[in-house]
Amino acid sequence: MDIGIDSFAAILPDPATGLIPSPTERMAALLEEIEVADRVGLDVFGIGEHHRAEFLDSAPAIILAAAAARTERIRLTSAVTVLSAADPVRVFQEFATLDLISKGRAELVVGRGSFGEAFPLFGLDTRAYDDLFAEKLDLLLTLRETINPSWEGRHRPALTGQGVYPRPHQARLPVWLGVGGTPESFGRAGLLGLPLMVAIIGGTFERFAPLVNLYREAGRLAGHDPASLKVGVHAIGFVGETDAAARDAFFPGWKHLNGTVGRERGWSPPSREQFDAMADPDGAFLIGSPEAVAAKVLRADEVFGGLSRITFQMSTASLETAAMKRSIELLGTDVAPVVRAARPSA
Repeated sequence: MDIGIDSFAAILPDPATGLIPSPTERMAALLEEIEVADRVGLDVFGIGEHHRAEFLDSAPAIILAAAAARTERIRLTSAVTVLSAADPVRVFQEFATLDLISKGRAELVVGRGSFGEAFPLFGLDTRAYDDLFAEKLDLLLTLRETINPSWEGRHRPALTGQGVYPRPHQARLPVWLGVGGTPESFGRAGLLGLPLMVAIIGGTFERFAPLVNLYREAGRLAGHDPASLKVGVHAIGFVGETDAAARDAFFPGWKHLNGTVGRERGWSPPSREQFDAMADPDGAFLIGSPEAVAAKVLRADEVFGGLSRITFQMSTASLETAAMKRSIELLGTDVAPVVRAARPSA
């Protein structure tokens, strides 16, 4: 099982002082975090894509390229690329270039995105939300296989054999499909035979198990090798010295960000009771001591019938760089070895 981190490059106020770091400081800290993840042996680091004041990740390929030059072995991926609002040709070129810089460590997780800011920003009609994604995913997958594609769609000018360069270092650039909670998305991933990355930001793992079964069944019916139907989970997570320390460290940033987003979406204000319930053993937050987090990762692996990857979204913690790096160290040195020992064949 790959174990890694996803970051949205969140820029949040310090809970003690209320001060917000400068974007330059936060970006420098993020690159340091990726270096630490590489040093302690984590497998993957992902950068999300948002177009909001709270996040600095609107150009993930650039952040990942900077990280590629400062790391040796960790795989570098988007988490997720909002493909509906992008030009697949440009996305392919950016990540093929990243793959060359990193000598074959680039990947893509593509999805429709849970935030809608990209659509008006790039002049796209949200009523075509699903059609845009389906068409652009088809083009991206075509570009993976063909240097001079002939392709035609409704939302982008046709390609009539033009060369798409550069080509990546890897023979086939890995593409995962990032999904939320809609059965159609799980079924689409299975029909296409793409690895699945499930974003779980609350509730329980058990709630998503039937959807993962749907993905595997769709893949089987489409004739794909079951071994190729990889399942990954992206979950909110943070590792501390103790359960209480991890929860106390993560809660202020989670409350701030969820309060901001919740007001926009009409949610009730986030509470500590909500947070603690999701951090408890039955909840989907991977937050706690190394022992507690390792146990919950293994439980998720069991619930989903075997995971190929799990990534921790820990960037919503309002913490200074040293505390974030310590959490990453604990994930790499104390959690990952326990999980790998329990999954020796993974």
